[in-house]
Amino acid sequence: MSRFKTIRFVLGDQLTRGISSLADASPDKDLIVMAEPDAETNYVPHHRQKIVFILSAMRHFSNMLQAEGFEVAYFDYKQHPTKSFTDALKAAITRHPINTVIITEPGEWRVKRELATWENDLDVSLEVRTDDRFFATLSAFERFAEGRKELRMEYFYRSLRRETGILMKSDGKPVGDQWNFDKDNRKRLPDDVSPPAGKTFPPDAITTSLIETVEEDFPNALGSVDSFGWAVTRSDALIALKHFIDNRLARFGDYQDAMTVKSATVYHSLLSPYINVGLLLPQEVCHAAERAYYDGIAPLNAVEGFIRQVLGWREYVRGLYWFMGPHYSEDNYLNATRPVPDFFWNADVGLNCLHQAIGETLENAYAHHIQRLMVIGNFSLLAGLDPKQVCDWYLAVYIDAFEWVELPNTLGMALYADGGKIASKPYAASGKYIDRMSDYCEGCQYNPRKNIGPDACPYNALYWHFLNRNADILGKNPRLGMPYRNWARMAEDTKRNLISQAEGFLEKLESDSGNSSDLRNLQPRLF
Repeated sequence: MSRFKTIRFVLGDQLTRGISSLADASPDKDLIVMAEPDAETNYVPHHRQKIVFILSAMRHFSNMLQAEGFEVAYFDYKQHPTKSFTDALKAAITRHPINTVIITEPGEWRVKRELATWENDLDVSLEVRTDDRFFATLSAFERFAEGRKELRMEYFYRSLRRETGILMKSDGKPVGDQWNFDKDNRKRLPDDVSPPAGKTFPPDAITTSLIETVEEDFPNALGSVDSFGWAVTRSDALIALKHFIDNRLARFGDYQDAMTVKSATVYHSLLSPYINVGLLLPQEVCHAAERAYYDGIAPLNAVEGFIRQVLGWREYVRGLYWFMGPHYSEDNYLNATRPVPDFFWNADVGLNCLHQAIGETLENAYAHHIQRLMVIGNFSLLAGLDPKQVCDWYLAVYIDAFEWVELPNTLGMALYADGGKIASKPYAASGKYIDRMSDYCEGCQYNPRKNIGPDACPYNALYWHFLNRNADILGKNPRLGMPYRNWARMAEDTKRNLISQAEGFLEKLESDSGNSSDLRNLQPRLF
């Protein structure tokens, strides 16, 4: 007979003391269960920093609960290994015969399906509570989506601005009299500007122990752990938030789309990992940015641009993920099947933009949104890489990646594999875009101003190859009218040369790739 009445099961991305499953928990009545099951750490070959970050944050959160007097049944992967959350719950019930379990709704279909088996298989009463850390409930997004032909972020974002009052005036109009300042947020970083470093934290004993063992314990993981400096507690995450507001937010707006060899993160916040695991709440992050505007610390284009990422885009993709259903991940609208090339796993590629973006990803478990979308994602789109493989790669390598946020961004936004459910057109661009928004091309062996020849930027010919091979599918898209008219006006010799240039690159891409389709047993080779 257990002295506890209820099990409160806490998942690894639910590290919030006030989360719905813990809000009314009591040390004398409730047993906390947390687990690091094999199924979670190995379903994709995660970046080593991602593994260290999540496991260290979980262990610190467990310690905090124990300091409050809670008993925590913690199933770590070494001393108390389990295969799944189900196995962990079963083991906890064996020790503490309890038939009532409370949990906050999970963020992914995969985990939701597992939880759905608990009542029948484990003979428990399961209460799944709403995740109240988001601005919008899933039912609110369903109401927004009902009857709409196009589910565009902008309209959902405006509705949330109205509901929350964030950056709104008393007359119901947006501060600055416009909703979106995106056009003011597309500047290239000047040569004489060097962004300040993001806030990092020296690893404590718990984190250091994980850093020392992660390579041996997770042989299929990837990336370097040497630069690890992420916050793993709420107190440090709050320090990181303040550092961003004080030191980076003011210039974030102007240069949020800029890329440079001088800085892997430019003026980005680096807060997404903390928000996505629950160390920070999106509400407090948005209100901190809003206060910075009213206090004169940051201009409106910077504050609105940042808030749009959190209040707008993050809420939007979460709603879309659940609205689209569990089979959304199978979409492949453009019938792309080429395997992910080996350089995605070692950054050994001659295109400097890819070398920078992938190399920084492997080193830091992080790249900002333009590197993800317009360098790596754009290349994947133009080269026709298999969406499932690309999505698995994004999910594996980024420290802030959970399927609910990664899948719509990659499958829908970057790859257009959902046929326009998210984006009104594919985000396809030639090397000229990368040259305009970065200094990557200055140190590259390829010339973004050349289309044909051994030193021509591959993005240029790949861009026209992409449009040509998908003309039957994309030719009637009104937002692609201009590039298709330009293609139609080209001389036939020019078209043939561009297609030949692109196909030569793609043939070499495939011949230099190894067993990339098997992400767990990849043997990287040089490209």
